[in-house]
Parts: sequence; structure tokens; C-alpha cells
Amino acid sequence: MITVFVNDSKIEVEKHINIQQLLHKTKTSLSGIAIAVNNEIIPKNDWNSKQIDSNDNILIIKATQGG
Repeated sequence: MITVFVNDSKIEVEKHINIQQLLHKTKTSLSGIAIAVNNEIIPKNDWNSKQIDSNDNILIIKATQGG
């Protein structure tokens, strides 16, 4: 297990987990979101291949409507 930070919350996940698996584990909706790992935006096409490392800081940004 490794420790990562998702939107500033500390969580434990399996080693060798990718972004897509992390989103599934955290029950995050895949529509209307963007992901940054250590302040680097990760394109949606790379979510299956981008591995998460210990102490990574993952930011899940959700699109909202406003006015």
C-alpha cells in the first residue's frame, strides 16, 4: 500500500494503481472532471497509463455551472 493525497485528503491505495483505477476506487464520476498530479494536468487519454506514486498529490477538478 502507498499513501497519496486526493484533494488534500490522505488515502491508502494499492501500489501500481493508475488514475482510472483511483477514480473508480474513490467512486468519482468521470464526466466533467480534470485531473492534475503534482500540479501537472493529465489528459484523459492518459488516465489508464499514468501510474500513481507514493505521496503524489492528486487534484480532481469538477466542472460546475454558475452565473
